[in-house]
Amino acid sequence: MEGHLTNWSGNLTYGTSNILYPETVAAVQSIVQQSTRIKALGSKHSFNDIADSREKLISLERLNHIVSLDKTANTVTVEAGMRYGELAPYLHKNGYALHNLASLPHITIAGAIATATHGSGMMNGNLSTGVSAIEFVNASGDLITLSKNNNDEQFYGAVVALGAIGILTKITLDLLPAFDMQQLVYLNLPMKELGQNFNTIASAGYSVSLFTNWKNQLINEVWIKNIVTPAHASLPIPDLFGAVAATKNMHPLENESAENCTEQMGIRGPWFDRLPHFKMGFKPSAGEELQSEYFVDIAYAYDAIMAVEKLQEKISPHLFVSEIRTIAADQLWMSPCYNQTCVAIHTTWKREQETVMKLLPLMEAQLEPFKPTPHWGKLFTMPSHLIQSRYSQLPDFKELVDAYDPAGKFRNDYLTSHLYTS
Repeated sequence: MEGHLTNWSGNLTYGTSNILYPETVAAVQSIVQQSTRIKALGSKHSFNDIADSREKLISLERLNHIVSLDKTANTVTVEAGMRYGELAPYLHKNGYALHNLASLPHITIAGAIATATHGSGMMNGNLSTGVSAIEFVNASGDLITLSKNNNDEQFYGAVVALGAIGILTKITLDLLPAFDMQQLVYLNLPMKELGQNFNTIASAGYSVSLFTNWKNQLINEVWIKNIVTPAHASLPIPDLFGAVAATKNMHPLENESAENCTEQMGIRGPWFDRLPHFKMGFKPSAGEELQSEYFVDIAYAYDAIMAVEKLQEKISPHLFVSEIRTIAADQLWMSPCYNQTCVAIHTTWKREQETVMKLLPLMEAQLEPFKPTPHWGKLFTMPSHLIQSRYSQLPDFKELVDAYDPAGKFRNDYLTSHLYTS
């Protein structure tokens, strides 16, 4: 037992100080069997109460070991508390890579896949699409394994599960051969260029991020991450649809030091030290902040961006930066990218909770013609009926939840509000 924890940004205090730290899967099973209500904590990086409980929390931070590396199947199995930044150097040393990483390497794998967290890239699915098997403890305390090969339908519902079906204990990830990358940054891209050239710009690298503060109809920075082969490295072109190559390392916030950011200027480095924006071991992002993110079908990319731009006078004073990324379509039932390639508009806000919660409905209203869905782990105010209407597989997902948690042991206020309230 200990005092109440807060989440990563400090905007949420968890609803109980009853927090348990098991070190074995058997201990997780025992805890679940003895609980009436319980939720799992990862790296506490969610900005809302998706992982909160008023009764009992179970932290996975001590279940953070590599279980096995299968060089025949090209997979790695890890305990659910493992963080991407801890796993990646080990994989690279053994000649392997993951298909993508999020902006921050500090997050747990379990929390990331449960909420469909993502990196960027027109051909890259979210981090959950790299999963080939999961092991979890269901409400009865039984150990359940589902895999892509053996449990077709259930698997696609269980990966992005929002913590609703049980406590993840092990995750198996598909691997690629290790690769090197380089990162180039371009400054001051006119937003109007996205009208005819969005897909071209978003396809300019393996992973592409557009950063804007919504002022002057500019994309302030374009970060392009490319794979480098022994025979080929990209040189910065002098002009990217009006944007010019940066002459020094940049932070997404133009006036911040780039010391904490991964290396740029086309310098070659391992995939795990280029795909994230921030280095593992350094203070991530802006520190005290809030985050929101909305996904729309990529067909609406430019119109959605310009719809948000109309709010620039109201939102710009209260944000640090917005990041625009693309994510490939997938087959995961509760992923915002289910059957659609998406553009995601992510905003890092100043920690002005009351103001931000008043601005989010304005942004959601601007995006509503494009049928947005919010990131499960970030701030939003969209009504539950709209969110539910955007997930065609929701009835099947609820059946899956009922199969593994018939009494709602893993249900909390968040799940009740957003999935079970009309």
